[in-house]
Amino acid sequence: MRNVAKLCGFFLSALFAFFSFGAFAADAALERAPDTMQARVMGCAACHGAHGEGTDNDYFPRLSGKPAGYLYNQLLAFRDGRRKYPPMNYLLAYLPDAYLKQIADYFASERPPFAPPAPVRVDAKTLDLGKTLVTKGDASRKVPACVSCHGASMTGMEPAIPGLLGLHADYISAQLGAWRYGTRSTVAPDCMGQVAKLLNDRDITAIAAYLASLPAPSDPVPVAAGSFKMPLACGSVHN
Repeated sequence: MRNVAKLCGFFLSALFAFFSFGAFAADAALERAPDTMQARVMGCAACHGAHGEGTDNDYFPRLSGKPAGYLYNQLLAFRDGRRKYPPMNYLLAYLPDAYLKQIADYFASERPPFAPPAPVRVDAKTLDLGKTLVTKGDASRKVPACVSCHGASMTGMEPAIPGLLGLHADYISAQLGAWRYGTRSTVAPDCMGQVAKLLNDRDITAIAAYLASLPAPSDPVPVAAGSFKMPLACGSVHN
């Protein structure tokens, strides 16, 4: 219930921020709201932080520093219904591509510091399983290692593979579950959907816990496009 209350509170704050400039303009006919990037992202900041650094809420992820192509793809997915989360679907429903691209570019360029990792909440055996799946995968089940797409430092790859650092374990678990059950998808071939369907509940808990335990490297930026060949074809990424 605490998380539900917090989600509702953040959503109301986001709605207020998102529409406050328009309401002000309507009340003051002679004044116009500033069309600046800071004004545009006020609705984002209520949940994701002023610079996209994330918050202490488990389900609102860090945006800053991720590849612009990835962020743009996610904004399109929320707007067009491939990702389903009603507050985001509602906020983005009528925004044009160019507007969303500018927002993606803004957050991709931001570099706020990472918060320290949260305390580990799983046992050592589960954490070790997570490390194995992240760094080596499981060839017997055709599960590729996370690092084979997201990079050895887990900072992602330009233009559209996200870093997985600075995220809460519950958020990572929820997203893997969404891919597994089809409530999150991307353009075909949906490589993450394929991988998630190979994972069981314990795998997901382990991967989420291990990724959430990792500190940020000294230079947490995505590697250049083409730095390595991915093991799967992904519709949202030109491999």
